[in-house]
Amino acid sequence: MGPRDQAGSDGSRVQGGPALKGVAAALLDAQGRIVWWSRSARRLLGWSGEEVAGRPAPDVLGDVEAYPESSGLVRRVRLRHRAGHVVEADVRVSEADGSAERLVLMRLPGGPGGWDQERDIARALLAQDGIGVAQYDTAGGLVRTNAAMDSLRPPGAGDDWLGALSARDGGEPARAAFERVAATGTPLAARVYDLGSGVGAAALSVSCFRIDDLVGVPLGIMVEASRVMDTGPHLDAAYRTAFEIGQSLDVVQVAQDLTRVLVPALGDYATVDYPDDVLEGRDPPAGYPGQEASAPRRVAVRAADGAWPTRLIQVGEPIPQVAETPEIAAMRVGDVLVFDAEQARRNLGGDPEQIARFLPEGAHASLGCPLYRRGRFFGYAAVYRTHTAASFDEADVKLMHDLCARTATAIDNAFRFAREHRTAVVLQRSLLPPAATRSTAAETAGIYLPAGGSVSVGGDWYDAFDLSSLRVGLVVGDVVGHGLEAAATMARLRTAVQTLAELDLPPDELLTRLDDLVRRMQIEAEQPDTVGGSCLFAVYDPVGRTCQMASAGNPPPALVTPDGKVSFVPVTPGPLLGVGDNPFEVTKLTLPPGSTLVCYTDGLLGRDVTAGSERLKADLAALSGTHGTPAALGDALVARSPHTENPVDDISVLLARTRVVAEESMAVWEYPADLSAVREARAHVQARLEEWGLEELLFSTELIVSELVTNAMRYAGGPVTLRLVRDRVLVCEVSDPSSTQPRLRRALAMDEGGRGLFLVAQLTSRWGCRYTTRGKTIWTEQNLPAQAPAV
Repeated sequence: MGPRDQAGSDGSRVQGGPALKGVAAALLDAQGRIVWWSRSARRLLGWSGEEVAGRPAPDVLGDVEAYPESSGLVRRVRLRHRAGHVVEADVRVSEADGSAERLVLMRLPGGPGGWDQERDIARALLAQDGIGVAQYDTAGGLVRTNAAMDSLRPPGAGDDWLGALSARDGGEPARAAFERVAATGTPLAARVYDLGSGVGAAALSVSCFRIDDLVGVPLGIMVEASRVMDTGPHLDAAYRTAFEIGQSLDVVQVAQDLTRVLVPALGDYATVDYPDDVLEGRDPPAGYPGQEASAPRRVAVRAADGAWPTRLIQVGEPIPQVAETPEIAAMRVGDVLVFDAEQARRNLGGDPEQIARFLPEGAHASLGCPLYRRGRFFGYAAVYRTHTAASFDEADVKLMHDLCARTATAIDNAFRFAREHRTAVVLQRSLLPPAATRSTAAETAGIYLPAGGSVSVGGDWYDAFDLSSLRVGLVVGDVVGHGLEAAATMARLRTAVQTLAELDLPPDELLTRLDDLVRRMQIEAEQPDTVGGSCLFAVYDPVGRTCQMASAGNPPPALVTPDGKVSFVPVTPGPLLGVGDNPFEVTKLTLPPGSTLVCYTDGLLGRDVTAGSERLKADLAALSGTHGTPAALGDALVARSPHTENPVDDISVLLARTRVVAEESMAVWEYPADLSAVREARAHVQARLEEWGLEELLFSTELIVSELVTNAMRYAGGPVTLRLVRDRVLVCEVSDPSSTQPRLRRALAMDEGGRGLFLVAQLTSRWGCRYTTRGKTIWTEQNLPAQAPAV
């Protein structure tokens, strides 16, 4: 089936080209077998065309019958990669050429040109309150408009009023332009159409673009319109250029975009200043706070000849305070300020030094406009004319006002995104453990990088915490989605993992209970598909040097042995959390002392998991011998990844360098089910504690051992194993073949028993019980005396 990776069933080439960019495809015959497999499908799921040829679709793609068919609906599903991990994808199934064959289309959520992107763009445009937006279907019928577009309609005009507009430059009418955009997909950018007649009459700046579905089939067009004054050709061009303002979420970039429009459209020099609140990411207060409170700073400049004079205020410098004249006070209400040369100098108090710093040489007219949005002051823009003698007219003032209003909206949108992103990151980081920890079992280091670009912070997390008997629990996880909801879900799952781990559950059972929790969360959620995720849970025991782990759809951890060899732990991947259709499996391995376990989420690998895994293995092999601590190794590893500069997904990495407990700090004895052996156990404990210099713990430890060994022999039978471990605490473990859980209860005054575990609880700092493959182990911990010999 290799040649048919891109060929149709008849050997012809598949037609699609750019329409199928980023979309993986598979063709199923009438019996549901795979007969065609695209290269994108191979990149997405790892299977080659030869490997899937003739296989039933459920073996590779899951339950295709459950996908929406021939309805244009898209479903978020979890597919299994050839490497074993789970890949989330948006899937749509449709009939192929009217036959019984079906075409399965798959793509990563939120990728370039995707379905979510088109839907989100349409939703965001219709939600604008300052820009008119209308949506048309492929037949030219009006689907819907927003309130801003309705307010632009001339009195008495019908539903087709927008298409009847005539172009200011004499070009094709609006209806013909819309039909051309729908037919060719070439957008229309900021063309001016007459809305009335006479000098100073209003006009509309209109932009239009086509909306396509996932395979390039047009669904309709979106039309954006905003009112402009009667302008000349140079201002028409300015309105078209203004369409580019706000394409970035970087507020400084937005200011630079504005200056590129102001020069040369309105003048020869332009500046933009931001208050300290905007630059520091704080929410500006309502109204104009005044010069001193706002502490403005210059963020963007532009000169017609390309060189910004050194005597003027430079980018990054604070704006000197000037006297609060009535003209400058107009910023309080958001007026556009028009000054001639004399008025501008008078506003600066006639101070030659201030004039030299604020006004370009030869400036004879200026326009200034504050940047307001939702009643909040976001900055101030100014433009100066030096090369022409013409004063600013009404059309210039209107253009300045429109440009600054669009800029303020762009800043507010960027600011809202930055504020939510920052809040989510702060919440995320506050919920994560310390980046580096040291314990008896391991030295750990964690790294978290939030997604960059236009993606909000997600729900990736890592954790490392102490467990009973000097063991350590290691966790990495990835919650579906981004933003505050994902961070909150992550917090719930992290807390649940710690709580379940304290019960000494084995990794597979812990993930099973965590999966139950996620499914309950899905029932409670308004959108169940947004709740879920992956998780890897591992437990390392420094006494036996064993590590047990289980995975819920998380990539397998990498293992770096002390000799520098790198491999991936052969973890059997289970389903993602919230699926609940398969049990989880435990992988157990013995680690050499000084091994480094590298656990991570899929953001470190990127979308091409196979290539990402190979790169990760090569990077670890190159770095393991040159970076001593796990923290240094983790920083170097993340720095080498091509996905960390501007990650499209959150990245979490947890490195754990294992340690072992020395042989001389352990003692193990095994006894038959004979109560006479209790005295022997006490004698063994006494001799070992004296050898360790822990005589102060003799009395309490003998009582603990007597109680636990007696109960084990009396109620569980034999053999009974007693183990003492001396480290930062004294650990005492008693193991027996019974799976009966001991229970602490309060004995009555006349009861002859029932006080043993109560006594154990009073003599220890912690105690508990965990199940093993051959029964259970009751463990206790006692704090060492202050003067105890060093281990």
